[in-house]
Amino acid sequence: MRFVSVRELRGQSAAVWTTLADEKDLVITSNGKPIALLSATSEERLEESLRALRRARAELAAASMQRASLAAGADRLTLDEINAEIDAVREARAGSSRRARKQTR
Repeated sequence: MRFVSVRELRGQSAAVWTTLADEKDLVITSNGKPIALLSATSEERLEESLRALRRARAELAAASMQRASLAAGADRLTLDEINAEIDAVREARAGSSRRARKQTR
């Protein structure tokens, strides 16, 4: 996969668009670090491409949450501990909802 700097994108955009047509995907960098992906698409495939991108982001987020959960030891919680956590969150949400309703009156 080809890497293109922000400066190159700004200064040589016609060449970048030509490269994108050939490569299909480019990594945009700033100060040598990746900051964005540029991916070729068409009007006919735009929605499909967006769905695939959103699905991939959701999968990455879920994997990240799973790793954080394992690191925190949440995989060793008992059913009673899980239910206590759920109850605590529900109580906190109910309390904040009551406070918000009072403030709007």
